[in-house]
Amino acid sequence: MARVVSATDPRDRPQQWDADDAVTRLYAAHYRSLVRLSALLLRETAVAEEVVQDAFVAMHGRWGRLRDTDKALAYLRQSVVNGSRSSLRHRGVAQRYLPRLVGPATGPSAESGALDRIEHDAVIAALARLPQRQREVLVLRYYGDLSEADIATAMGISRGAVKSHASRGMAALRTTLETDS
Repeated sequence: MARVVSATDPRDRPQQWDADDAVTRLYAAHYRSLVRLSALLLRETAVAEEVVQDAFVAMHGRWGRLRDTDKALAYLRQSVVNGSRSSLRHRGVAQRYLPRLVGPATGPSAESGALDRIEHDAVIAALARLPQRQREVLVLRYYGDLSEADIATAMGISRGAVKSHASRGMAALRTTLETDS
């Protein structure tokens, strides 16, 4: 019989969880939203899933050293944003040094077809053209529904920088969408 989770029961507080219990509970509650967050930053779902899995594995290994286990979700978000950034950097380096293909490609893959459908959405396309920090702030704010303080923590920047990136990003989106229409 499943135990009812109670807000007053101390066993339901993150401080009382061991690493396995914490990862299991946080994974069940937040995995999908973290994958969507990373996918919006990376524009590639498979890599986004790997980034999120890596964040959960890292948190599991460091659970005993977390100073404030109530902030485990913030730790995960920051790990996902940082992992997404790292993946984008790796992608850029790999594309620069990959040998050029000779001749035309045989045809689009299933992944590129799925991405093409997503990119038809004007807002997603305009968002993808933004500088990385502006895109991250807007995704965290409007998709992740995070406060400025949470965004600042997740990205490792000040609240003022969050406001600046958000303002500039919204202005650029507005201009791009008006121009494209």
